Amino acid sequence: MRLETARLVIRQWTGGSADLARNYDIYRRDEVTRWLGMSTPLADPAQSQLVIDRRREFYAAEPGYGVWAVERRDTGAVAGSVLLKPLPTPSDGPGRGEVEIGWHFHPDSWGHGYATEAARAVLAYGWALGLAEIHAIARPDNAPSLALMRRLGMTHVGRTHRWYDMEAELYVIKKEGPDE
Repeated sequence: MRLETARLVIRQWTGGSADLARNYDIYRRDEVTRWLGMSTPLADPAQSQLVIDRRREFYAAEPGYGVWAVERRDTGAVAGSVLLKPLPTPSDGPGRGEVEIGWHFHPDSWGHGYATEAARAVLAYGWALGLAEIHAIARPDNAPSLALMRRLGMTHVGRTHRWYDMEAELYVIKKEGPDE
């Protein structure tokens, strides 16, 4: 999968040294991982290869879904990750095939609109896959992600404990059809 926007290229994470180093630098930071389902930040650069390999293996069985690198066109540096993936089986019983969009960016890339630009491209990709709606969740105190969900035009549904064993704000966006 490869998407391009005015400023970004959304692509697979590779096993190259620049991707491995940047993946480690993003996911070693508490200011990033405290918002995610990760129990602890990465502690060793070698873990980056394991994370990238695990994602590839998992999403090989889920065509169309993944966690992708978001690369700046002007510098070639990876700003962060964007994802589109099925939500796990919820804590309150069987799921309904919900799909989640999300983003994880390095602090040096915060405040530049990269997450919004990447998320809009991935939403369009999701609609092209035939999805009718896409969900996003964030911890209630993750103000930047909640603001991004609103910028994307997502609708706040309420608080939930359905996924990842955490309390989260749930937002959803539905594909707009020609009759809507």
